[in-house]
Amino acid sequence: MDANNILTANLLDILFEGKNKAYGAYELRKTYNKRISSSLVITMSVIAILLIGSLIANNSSPNDVSHIPETSTIVVQQPPTTPPPPPKPTLPPPPVATITYIKPLIVKDNLVIKPPPDIQQIIDAKIDVKTTVGPKDDGNFIAPPTELTGTQVAAKPVSKQNEDAVFIGVEIDAVFPGGLGAWTKYVSKAVQENIDEFSESDYGTCMVKFIMDKTGKVSHVEATTMKNTKLAEIAINAIGKGPDWIPAQQNGRYVNAYRFQPVTYTNPN
Repeated sequence: MDANNILTANLLDILFEGKNKAYGAYELRKTYNKRISSSLVITMSVIAILLIGSLIANNSSPNDVSHIPETSTIVVQQPPTTPPPPPKPTLPPPPVATITYIKPLIVKDNLVIKPPPDIQQIIDAKIDVKTTVGPKDDGNFIAPPTELTGTQVAAKPVSKQNEDAVFIGVEIDAVFPGGLGAWTKYVSKAVQENIDEFSESDYGTCMVKFIMDKTGKVSHVEATTMKNTKLAEIAINAIGKGPDWIPAQQNGRYVNAYRFQPVTYTNPN
């Protein structure tokens, strides 16, 4: 390179003077700054698009669980209370007093086994095949039937319902064997055993929906939030493979019922 051109020449041209510039190293160094700038611009654009998409998805999610507190324990309903016993039937008043009819026989006094009733007993009672204690017969008393039938409780007949219907709200909710404490311990243990497989996106609150049928078996288990996460997978498996429950009750009978169970696990870090 001429001495007159050295002062105005690029440093890269000076280093590669007399060398094969077509080999590739010269072109890579010459366009290095441009390629770095382009890479930074593309990377920042991708990050911005992902952040905007995440915000839009969170705002438009149909399964918003922001109202559920984020705690390290699951939330379950209180165990049902024992329904009050049905009212005792009101028994009818005792029948009117009766006196046993004894066929009159004329015998000696020492041969009388059972003497006949006196006149006053006959006046105060009705003649019957047996003697019963009750109010005196004044001539206007109509004795009720002695044989009681039915439940003696006036109630509106219950309309027949579909035996396979699935209830959303029930009078008595289903109960896990052992109660609320056993249910919380069961699901918490299942989550703790798989904690090493969690990533940052697996923490939060997962809402699980399932059906408890009238025999106490769980079916149709699905996650309505945090789908395809490790927390959703563990919650679905634990609930679906758990023991039989005491089923829900409606109108004094076991029924199929939906159940919604939020499971929350916060990041320990």
